Amino acid sequence: MKKILLALIATAFVALLLVGCTTTDPTPAPAPSDDSTTIQQQDAEKASVIIYSPNEDYLIEYYKTKLDEQFPDYDITVEYLSTGNLAAKLLAEGADTDCDFIIGMSYGYLDSLTDNLASIDFIDTSVFMPELIQADNKYIPWDRFSGACIVNTELLAEKNLAAPASYDDLLKPEYKGLIEMANPNASSTGYLFLKSLVNAWGEDKAFEYFGKLNDNILQYTNSGSGPIKDLVKGECAIGLSLTFNAVEVINDGAPLEIIFFEEGAPYSPTGCAIIAGREDKPGVKEMFEYLYSDVQDEYLATYLPEQVKIDQKTEIANFPENIPYADMSNDTPDVKTELLKKWEF
Repeated sequence: MKKILLALIATAFVALLLVGCTTTDPTPAPAPSDDSTTIQQQDAEKASVIIYSPNEDYLIEYYKTKLDEQFPDYDITVEYLSTGNLAAKLLAEGADTDCDFIIGMSYGYLDSLTDNLASIDFIDTSVFMPELIQADNKYIPWDRFSGACIVNTELLAEKNLAAPASYDDLLKPEYKGLIEMANPNASSTGYLFLKSLVNAWGEDKAFEYFGKLNDNILQYTNSGSGPIKDLVKGECAIGLSLTFNAVEVINDGAPLEIIFFEEGAPYSPTGCAIIAGREDKPGVKEMFEYLYSDVQDEYLATYLPEQVKIDQKTEIANFPENIPYADMSNDTPDVKTELLKKWEF
């Protein structure tokens, strides 16, 4: 009996040990923290806003940085598309586009998109130059850039030549092989000069003029800044190019001078617009207002100080004041297409 009793006690003791080993704490241990998982979950919950812009990379980076800092709770994409491709994409996609709003698109192309754009009634347009305001407020002025006749004063002096004072002066035989301009078929800058003279003189006279000017052209560049680069290198003496590009190199010490002719400086304004139906999407109106309440003034003063606002000031050295802007009316994509068909140089 003792042996049986001892066996039973031993069996019970082993059972207790086994139960003790397998019993779990009724309070589960917390799962290990994973910061990366938490961040991914937060990002997935962010509302997204998609912006299209035909501007250069450094300007897109500027917009994106500003918006990210101001609106950290949104997933913001600023996507580059060239102006023509952007317009074609938005026309084809209509209301089904991913784009919520546009930054810095030329007026001519924005005109072609007005049926796809929302009316903007929450921005004070009275601060802008009158010629830049659109009656239906489908887009709001953002910036503008102008062209001018730029000369290398040192090279002209070496050749004992005076600087030209008019478009007619550019036809003088002494300037043969010394002039560059951007090809209108490859560069919007080149097209600005063509369109401004078509508006000033009429189409026939303007094309007749460029036919004569062609005899003095050293080369047509593929970019608007091309003549500036060659002026700095002394490869040409006269360039029809961009005002702000000229100022940049003048401030770096280049011996260039900016000249505006009687017909005025050809220019292109750009604007910002909201795709119709997106004006009430979370973040869109707020970001649009932020760009115009805080960012635009800094942007204009830093990058492109052509006059957009009535009281606009710039402290950029050597930037021309009171630029005499040319008549650039009727600058639509259809008109541009027809004019470029006639460009044969």
